[in-house]
Amino acid sequence: MTDPRVYVIHENAEWFPPFAAAFDAEGVPAEEWLLTDGSVDLSSPPPEGVFWSRLSASAHTRDHAASKEYGRALLRWLEAHGRTVVNGSAVLELEVSKAAQHTALSAAGIEVPRTAAVFGTADLCRRARDFAAPFISKHNQGGKGLGVRRFDSHEEFDAWVAGPQFEPSPDGITLLQEFLPAAAPFVTRVEFAGGEFVYAVRVDTSAGSFELCPAEACALPGADGAEPPPLFSLRPDIDAASPIVRQYEAFLAANGIEVAGIEFIETVDGRTVTYDVNTNTNYNPDVEATAPASGPRAIARRLGALLGVVPVAG
Repeated sequence: MTDPRVYVIHENAEWFPPFAAAFDAEGVPAEEWLLTDGSVDLSSPPPEGVFWSRLSASAHTRDHAASKEYGRALLRWLEAHGRTVVNGSAVLELEVSKAAQHTALSAAGIEVPRTAAVFGTADLCRRARDFAAPFISKHNQGGKGLGVRRFDSHEEFDAWVAGPQFEPSPDGITLLQEFLPAAAPFVTRVEFAGGEFVYAVRVDTSAGSFELCPAEACALPGADGAEPPPLFSLRPDIDAASPIVRQYEAFLAANGIEVAGIEFIETVDGRTVTYDVNTNTNYNPDVEATAPASGPRAIARRLGALLGVVPVAG
């Protein structure tokens, strides 16, 4: 029998090093559980410990499309045996469905973009006429901004749907969404650990891209091979007392979410609109270097407390 530890359930080893360093720094024993293959004996109890799910809606982009289904089976098994599971099976269902996120956020009184979910493709072009151009199309199951496109006319959208570049969401659900012009070219991502505010991040969108993964593994060099300017920086005017943060903390508590990054945009017409909940959030090294607290270490401390590990001083 192994000593109890934190088991980190995920499918992308490239995203794990910052968390491994945080567990080490906090003195919390942790072990990766890569859910890309393997097996469990369903007739036996799981190991003792705390289980943290970092399963991702973008797993299919790394040839791990089945990890979502593996996760559904594994998390149900853990929960049936009464194990402590952080971001468990119900949270996984939110992670892999933006429609589910939209519904849950709206039910919590948090403003979301006007959105239609289209099942299959037969109704896509007709339904798009319900949205004035420009409008957005996105995958219901996605991540890192992949699959998000802006269309400036319905004819442009029709040609895309009928053409070879159209790529359906892995679950066959396409979302059509109002385009939200920003008051300034950035969006805000608010990080939470243990359901509590850690810090807020300003994400520069001036280049027009929707692909805004914060992890160091996602960073790409500039065209000349030089380091690109940082897209992510601390946003200190958003703090634990901000009304939107308090709304988010109530939303996370109501939905059993302990670890998340939630993104919102401030529009030219004065709206604050929330459009994404990322429950396998990653942390940007530029922000971590200047933030008053570390996201990965806050998670390590929270999971260590659930495990019964005394926090490391300092």
